[in-house]
Amino acid sequence: MRVNHQDRSAKSYRSSRQRERLLALLRSTGIHPTASWLYDQLKKDFPSLSLGTVYRNLSILIEQGLVRKIDSGSTFDRFEAKTTPHYHLICNKCGKIIDFEQRFFPEINKEISRSTDFDIESHRIDFFGTCSDCRTIS
Repeated sequence: MRVNHQDRSAKSYRSSRQRERLLALLRSTGIHPTASWLYDQLKKDFPSLSLGTVYRNLSILIEQGLVRKIDSGSTFDRFEAKTTPHYHLICNKCGKIIDFEQRFFPEINKEISRSTDFDIESHRIDFFGTCSDCRTIS
């Protein structure tokens, strides 16, 4: 069964100050925060905010294509507002995630689609290793 991704974003949500502030916060940081970190930052402006509300708003922003969830292999999901194609460098020791902008495989989606009977829409490549901060501590 083929899913039409345009249908997914067709659902409209009423505007929310909390969601707008959450998106602005994600766009202003490059640290790929957890939901808990986002909650801690937003709680100052929204005292009645719950962690559940943060997760619900993150889900809406992901559904709208404005935010991506990064499964980095750790216990907690991380999030980012950068939706343009890029790779991630993920530290196995501290869990830091760094964006890597250089694209080595710009035609990979087309090549895989041509070689298989699969309609490629996107791909994800993550590199795992040890960041410079953790190497200097060792």
